[in-house]
Amino acid sequence: MRGVSWPALAPWVMLTASNLFMTTAWYGHLRFKSQPLLLVMGVSWLIALPEYLLAVPANRWGSAVYSPAQLKVIQEAITLVVFVAFSALFLGQPIKLSTISGFGLIFAGVAVIFLNR
Repeated sequence: MRGVSWPALAPWVMLTASNLFMTTAWYGHLRFKSQPLLLVMGVSWLIALPEYLLAVPANRWGSAVYSPAQLKVIQEAITLVVFVAFSALFLGQPIKLSTISGFGLIFAGVAVIFLNR
């Protein structure tokens, strides 16, 4: 990828990976409702640890290229995409038009933040 610097690309790659961990930590336990809450909390915490190890440097390196507001909306946009996929594939939840429409409005907000770069 010529012309794309690591500080510009890092947040997208690393925040996607971190969101996979965080979504699993926050919502994965819903498939295991018969397990004790303290157990799933402990497992979730261990799953979430790599999220921090990815998100902190992603934002540090990304701050060389993006504003804090831009980094936040990158993270939120990635979170929505990861959540929809996770919810459908792992939790078996249908993707509803209302969900896609609502997330589309949030993506419009992302576009507004990036228009004023």
